[in-house]
Parts: sequence; C-alpha cells; structure tokens
Amino acid sequence: MTTTNVPTTATTRTAAELYAALIQSQPLFILDVRNEEDFARWRVEGRAALETLNIPYFEFIEDEAAAVARVPRDRDILVVCAKEGSSEYVADILRNHGLNAAHLEGGIVTWGNLYDVRDIADNAAGRIVQIARPARGDVSFMIISDGQAAIIDPLRHTNYYLETARQAGASVTHIFDTHVHADHISGGPALAQATGAPYYVHAYDAIHPIDMLPAQMPYEHLQDGQTFTVGQYSVKVIWFPGHTLGQVNYLATAPDGQSYLFTGDGIFLKSFGRPDLGGKGETWTPILYESIYERLPQHIDDSTVILPSHFSLLDEDDGQGRFAAPYGQVRRQNDALVPRSKEEFTAYVLGNLPVFPPQYVEIKRVNIGLVHPTEEQAGELELGRNICALSQ
Repeated sequence: MTTTNVPTTATTRTAAELYAALIQSQPLFILDVRNEEDFARWRVEGRAALETLNIPYFEFIEDEAAAVARVPRDRDILVVCAKEGSSEYVADILRNHGLNAAHLEGGIVTWGNLYDVRDIADNAAGRIVQIARPARGDVSFMIISDGQAAIIDPLRHTNYYLETARQAGASVTHIFDTHVHADHISGGPALAQATGAPYYVHAYDAIHPIDMLPAQMPYEHLQDGQTFTVGQYSVKVIWFPGHTLGQVNYLATAPDGQSYLFTGDGIFLKSFGRPDLGGKGETWTPILYESIYERLPQHIDDSTVILPSHFSLLDEDDGQGRFAAPYGQVRRQNDALVPRSKEEFTAYVLGNLPVFPPQYVEIKRVNIGLVHPTEEQAGELELGRNICALSQ
C-alpha cells in the first residue's frame, strides 16, 4: 500500500509516512534524541544512504545553542524519541531556530510496530501478498487463490493476516512456518487457534535446540516432498536444514509454471541464515552447505522468485518495498551462492558469525509453547532488528 507524502512543512510524520519516504529515497535526516545506549541497540534504518544523528534530548536542555549547532540547517529533519514527548520538544526548539523539523508520532515504538502490506504478484491464479515489519527487517507472505489463503512465516500481530484474508473474501486454510524462529514470536499458533486452520512446522524444530524440550503447542509435522493445494497453486515442502534442523522451503507453483520459493531463513536476497542459533554452529554449517549448494538447485531455476523472511537493509528491495527477486539475480548478488568448497564455506561462515542475542533462546521457548509472555514481555523480547543473517 502506498502512502501519500507529507509536505516538508508538516510538524509531525506517522510511521507509515516515514516508511513511504524511506522507500522513495526522499532526502531525510533523522535526529534521534534517545540516550546513547538505546540508540546503539536499535534505531530507524532505511537505505544505506540514510543519515542519522544521535543527540540525547537532555543536551538541548543543558546547552540549547550548542546542541542546535550540531544539526544541519539545510536538511529536512525528523526527530525521533522513545514515545514522542522528547522529540516534539526538540522539534519545537529546532523550528524556533529556523530549521525545518518534524517529529515522529508515537515515537520509535510506533515505528517498531508498523506493518506494510503490498502485493508481490496479482494474476489470474491469485495473489502473493507480502506483509512486512520494516523496523525489524521481518517479512511474511500470503498466497490467496480461489477463496483460500495460506500464510507463510506469520509475525506476532495476527490482525493483518486476518484482515487481508477478509478483504480478499478468502478463508485461511493453511498456516506454514519455514522453521521455529528465534528472532521474533510467530503468529502461527495464534492464527491456528483463531481460524481453525492447521499449523505446519517440521518436527525437528519442535524440540528446543538448547533445552531439548518438546513443543507444547499443537502442530502438524511436515514431510520433505509433501505437497499442498491452495486454490490454483501447488505448494511443495523442501527440507532445507542448516539454519535450523527443521528449516524448510515452500515452493509454490502457479498453473502457468511460474514458481515462488519461500525460503524463510534458508537464503536471503543478499545473505543467508546463520547456522549457530541452535548452539551448534560447527555441526550445522556443513549441513547448510549441502542445502545451499546441493539441494537448492535441484528444485528451482533462474526464473523462480525468491521470497525470504528477512532483509538487512532497505536497499535489498526492488525500489518499491518488495523483497523478492528471481533466483538468477540472487545468484549474482548473494555472497552465499559464490562457488566454494565445503571447507572454504565452513571457514567463511564460522569466521563471520555476528553476536548471539541471548533473547533468541527465550523466543524459541515461546515459539514452541514452553513460555507464554505478556504483551509487554513479548515486545521487549522482539525489541530491535533481527540478526539472523550471517553478515549485517
């Protein structure tokens, strides 16, 4: 969905308006007035060229003139804080000094909870719909065809999927997770309870990799090669272990032969899913190598559209907020697919693992029903951007 731009004279911007500006690469300078620790943990990100400056709001109280002098006068400034009050205060100061400044409504919390819904494909067979949470770099999808809807890798806030299905006049018939996620709380079990549709996940992922405890929520065990029908689409399960032992890809094929591969954290458009979040990086890295270099090419060709569950930078989109690309393009731009021996691949992966976020262990517990957080606790667990890719 496209949002109308706000004139530069506006004193506020909504999260949706901010995202539209980022997608369109509008000139924008973000002034984040939270404390340094919060800024370092999480901030508004867009394309690589986006400029962001952190000046804690108390500096504007202690020495207003010095703080204002650090802010560029020739830019449109968007001031961001935690909940809006501090950013509104600073934006007023900047305007009083002649700068063109607005503040983000609701603070960074509203940015973190923004969802964006837009079509990847819309044709005679049906629709492939992308539902993204851009602040976290999380992406999910729906297949809608002939009154049926399948949801792939649903995120925590389930109303977006239910509303998309309702507007399309479709019933949710399948709920698929590519794996039990570590970076975000899945909406799969909640959607299954709300709709009565079965929730599918591979049984290898229904055991916590650290605690070794079995799942305590209802699910249907996926089988490699299993095929489902969603309206006019056939959906084939392809086991793709490495990021997790139960990671699968879903290959959806339309009657005209066009195929779409929902890769979860198997491969991304410019990276791939790290193999160490189960605490077994050295063991799982060679397994991931076999999935990427041996399993993947058996099932797709260069025209297959790759649809991952994460992105690291907005630059990975197609210029219109869609995170999808033909496999031929992905092969050329994705360092994961550069020809390597298994030994070279293993050394490359293990030498480039990002920090292991401790909250990911707890999120895994939530996603297999071992823990049931409050809404506030769930928000804390998901705070910040995903760190599922090998390199950020």
